[in-house]
Amino acid sequence: MTDLLSQTWFIAIMSITLIGGVLSAVHHAEVIAHKTGEPYGALILAISVTIIEVSLIISMMLSGHEGSQFIARDAVFATVMIVLNGVIGLCIFIGGLHHHEMSFRNEGTNSALAVLTALATFILVMPIVTVSTPGPDFTKSQLAFAGIASFVLYGAFLFFQTVSHRDYYLPKTEEKKTDINFHAPKPSNLKTTVSALLLIASLIVVVGLAELLSPAIEAGVKAAGAPKTIVGIAIAMLVLLPEGFAAVRAAKANRLQSSLNLALGSALASIGLSIPTIAAIAIFFDLPLSLGISSLNVTLMYLTFFIGALTLAIGRTTLLQGVVHLIIFFEYLFLSLVP
Repeated sequence: MTDLLSQTWFIAIMSITLIGGVLSAVHHAEVIAHKTGEPYGALILAISVTIIEVSLIISMMLSGHEGSQFIARDAVFATVMIVLNGVIGLCIFIGGLHHHEMSFRNEGTNSALAVLTALATFILVMPIVTVSTPGPDFTKSQLAFAGIASFVLYGAFLFFQTVSHRDYYLPKTEEKKTDINFHAPKPSNLKTTVSALLLIASLIVVVGLAELLSPAIEAGVKAAGAPKTIVGIAIAMLVLLPEGFAAVRAAKANRLQSSLNLALGSALASIGLSIPTIAAIAIFFDLPLSLGISSLNVTLMYLTFFIGALTLAIGRTTLLQGVVHLIIFFEYLFLSLVP
C-alpha cells in the first residue's frame, strides 16, 4: 500500500513538472515566433512537438512490448483527429463565444488540408489496400518509399508556406488590428537567444518526463482494460499540449489565423517529419511497424477531412462549426473505447 502511494505521488509530481515544462516550451516558442513572425513561429513549435512525439514513439517501439508495432499508427491517427476536430473545434468554439465570427486566409488553410489529406492517405490507408504483404502492413521498400514521399511532400509544403506563398499564412487586416501582439515591439536578439536555449532545455525536460511516464500510461490502460489504441491517444494528447494551448490562446485573442497555422502545422509535421524518421529507424533496427488503420477509423478520418474542407472553404467561422468538430471528436473518443 505504501509503495502504491509513493508511486502515485511520484507520477503526480512528474505530471505537474511535465505540464510546467510544456507551458515553458509554449512561452519561449511564442517569444521566438514573435521575433520571426508568422508562419515561422508556428513551424518552430511544430518541429518542437515532433521531437517530443518521435522520442516517445521510438522509446515504446524499442521496448518491444506487446502491440508496440501499432504505437506509431495510433499516435499519428490520433494526432490528425485531435488536431482537426479537438484543437480546431475548440479554437473555433471559444473564438465564436468571444468574437461571434472570425476570419482567416482560406488560401493557406485549404492548401494545408490538401497536403494533410494526401499524407494521411499515403501512410494510414495505403497499407490496407496493398497486396504485397498480408494485413495492414507495408513491405520495407513500400515503407521506405512512403517515408520519402511524405518527407518530400512536407518539404514542398514548407517551401510554399515560408517562401513562395508566405502571405497566404499571414493574418488578415482586421485580425492584425485586434492583435495586441502585432504592434508590440519585437523581443531583442538577446532575449530571443535566451528563449531559444530555454526552449531546447524545456523540450529535453518534456521528452525525459514523457518517457518516464509512458510505462505508467501503458500500465494504467492495461489495468483499466481499455483498448491499446488509448496509449496512442494519450501520447498524441501529451505532445499536442504546447500547440493546443497556444492555439486556443490565439483564438481567444481573435487570432484564428495563428491558431490554424499552429494546428494544421502540427498535424502535417506529425506525418511529414515523424513517419519518415520512424520508418528509417524501423527499417534500420528491423522493428515491426504496422500503419494501416481500421475501416471504422478510415470512415471517421474522411468524415473529418470532408467537414474540415467545408469549415475552411469560406474563410470565416462561427460557433456552430466548432460544435460540429467537437462532436466528431467526442465520437472518435467514444468509438476508441467502444469500437
